[in-house]
Amino acid sequence: MYLVEGLPGTGKTTLAMKFLLEGRDRGESTLYVTLSETETELLGVATSHEWSLDGIHIFPLPVIEAASLEDQYTLYHPAEVELGETVKSVLAMVDELKPSRVVFDSLSELKLLARDPLRYRRQILALKEFFSGRDCTVLLLDDLSAGGGDLQLQSLAHGVIGLEMLPFAYGRARRRVRIAKLRGVNVIEGFHDFAIRRGGMEVFPQIKAGEGHGPLEGEGVQSGLPELDQLLGGGLTWGTTALFIGPAGCGKSTLSAQYAASRVAKTKAAIFLFDERAKTFVTRCDAMGMGISERVRSGDVILQQIEPGEMSPGEFSHRVVTAVNRDGARVVVIDSLNGYLNAIPQVEAPLVRMHELLSFLNDRGVATIIIVAQHGVVGSHMVTPLDVSYLADTVVLLRFFEAHGMVHRALSVMKKRSGTHESTIRELRIGPNRLHVGRALSDFQGVLTGVPQYVGGAEGLGSERR
Repeated sequence: MYLVEGLPGTGKTTLAMKFLLEGRDRGESTLYVTLSETETELLGVATSHEWSLDGIHIFPLPVIEAASLEDQYTLYHPAEVELGETVKSVLAMVDELKPSRVVFDSLSELKLLARDPLRYRRQILALKEFFSGRDCTVLLLDDLSAGGGDLQLQSLAHGVIGLEMLPFAYGRARRRVRIAKLRGVNVIEGFHDFAIRRGGMEVFPQIKAGEGHGPLEGEGVQSGLPELDQLLGGGLTWGTTALFIGPAGCGKSTLSAQYAASRVAKTKAAIFLFDERAKTFVTRCDAMGMGISERVRSGDVILQQIEPGEMSPGEFSHRVVTAVNRDGARVVVIDSLNGYLNAIPQVEAPLVRMHELLSFLNDRGVATIIIVAQHGVVGSHMVTPLDVSYLADTVVLLRFFEAHGMVHRALSVMKKRSGTHESTIRELRIGPNRLHVGRALSDFQGVLTGVPQYVGGAEGLGSERR
């Protein structure tokens, strides 16, 4: 006997129907005892999911039909229906059908019929005793309309499943499930996001790291730009996380796309866009000679646009995991962390959420690139919305700087745990048809502040870098 708790609208009926449909498809006898909804309403729910309830026995609560005109506003009063007779008729149906799966929807109606807490609990104990001698699994649905959760009922049940719906001012409501109790089973504790879609419920369990393939053998993750790979000491490392950080427009997304495009001949890549529209991203990358559009069509690059307010953090993590486990992606780009924080509503402990996702990807040997946009454009006081630098194995810093009356871009590697790297600062140029990484900016001092001082010779940023 299992208890499913949740306020109206959280998905209890959908879960119960799917439970019975699975039993029906396995050739089992099933019974739906509806105490709060009519058979027509249940059929309407099934139709919305494109389900057929053929083969599922529905037992509705009997109602008083000959209501007087002054009492039309109510179907029945609890005092008019005797609890014992109702339960007796249900158990007679169970004896006749001998179902292996039974749903009671909902317990709040039984509470109203009982009119007395002691009588109600005794009736639940009687139901448990009745079903204990039969090979039958029972779901008890409780919409909590008659009060909060019943602790005594929770103690009687073999398992307790809690469903919640969290509405927000903007975007889709977020639903989550928690296994509060399950005797004899080592469950994944905590809340797990889920969504109700046509066809049933889709649950997104919390990610469990470990059991990965480990880093891939062979050379590192090459960008296709020899100067950039040289700056990174041979490229990024499999099974690590790289953080591309800098102000808006400095080339972070384009640089990350270069990695995704250069590896598709050997491995697949997945790009998750929070900020930029997919069409704009593809057009811009194609202009850089990356050929992203062709690789998206061939399936070598998985490109997903994440809409603001439409997705829970659990569903996003599930999409990333699916791209890795099912589709075989070995390079993952998340663009950007700022968009993740803004697009996914009410992320509790975002660092913990991101840490569990990165741990999974690293254990699977995936090269992960995360984009972080800093507030500001030029200057030494650039702040980030969330400090995740300690989670990253490699940190690549991009900056604007002004020299000779022009705005330039600078590129440097601040950290790399998995090997050596250059400590120089190189110039990054975007276009006209590719990315260019220039020589070390040894003639300037204070590049990372945005306003450097020229200390070199007469050539400066002259033709040599071109």
